[in-house]
Amino acid sequence: MSDPDGCCTPGRHAREHRPAERVDPEILPRTTSGVLRHDTVALPGGTFLMGTDDQEGFADDGEGPIREVTVSPFEIDRYAVTNTQFAHFVDATGYQTEAERYGWSFVFHLFVPKKLLHRRVARRVPGLQWWYGVNGAYWARPEGPGSDVEGRADHPVVHVSWADAVAYAEWSGMRLPTEAEWEYAARGGLVGARYAWGDELTPGGEHRCNIWQGTFPTINTREDGFAGTAPVDSYQPNGYGLCCVAGNVWEWCSDWWSPDFHATAPRADPVGPTDGSARVMKGGSYLCHHSYCNRYRVGARTSNTPDSSTGNLGFRCVRSMEVP
Repeated sequence: MSDPDGCCTPGRHAREHRPAERVDPEILPRTTSGVLRHDTVALPGGTFLMGTDDQEGFADDGEGPIREVTVSPFEIDRYAVTNTQFAHFVDATGYQTEAERYGWSFVFHLFVPKKLLHRRVARRVPGLQWWYGVNGAYWARPEGPGSDVEGRADHPVVHVSWADAVAYAEWSGMRLPTEAEWEYAARGGLVGARYAWGDELTPGGEHRCNIWQGTFPTINTREDGFAGTAPVDSYQPNGYGLCCVAGNVWEWCSDWWSPDFHATAPRADPVGPTDGSARVMKGGSYLCHHSYCNRYRVGARTSNTPDSSTGNLGFRCVRSMEVP
């Protein structure tokens, strides 16, 4: 199994543009009610087996070793943050995403309008042949100029960087999940299962997530019903009631990335290293395929630079709960 660099989500280090001054989320106005209403699931916390020694995994990602980890009680979004929710945030605050400040974002090649190629608005990223840097692509113009999110109100917002996700989460009175919280929730109470629903990818022939079918990166047969993003409530929820924790879009976590930190990390509420150059992402996306990037397995993980944004990268939020 191969794993080409940038197959999951390319990073901004592949281009030379730089953004304007960042917006500090602390200066953004909060919602008038103090907290934006989210459909959350309250989880009691506890000890679970985190990570995997799956032979189909990627050793360089630091998926293992399997270890007992304990997390405190928390609430987590049932769904990834949608275009509608993010639009509410932008309308209330005037926030500009990093993709807007950079002036471009990454779009998968099959979704780039041909007219943009002719105008040289979209340029292929060297060494990453299925990604284009598209000028003017951002969350509300996900395929670049002329595109919009009409008909995708309940789809996950994409083209959001880690900093964008943090800004939204803090404004809504929440935060990004730690990697441990995310995986605990995504496992849905199953112990050691490969996927969020069990060990079979398509039990009884039923698709349980939005990933690539066919020959990547040119032919997607759409057997699961989708080519790009799917509504956030697509497919059956896991045992904790969470939807689309596998496939659809990658989800940012709060942790700095390390392939080996967790081997010696604290086993109670680990929060990752104190610094780094990339942040953890979990869950896989609609571009994942068994032939090269089967990171829709629940114990899989990858990373990207915090200022990166792509058409297959989103997030969901959590909130800590008081312990009685």
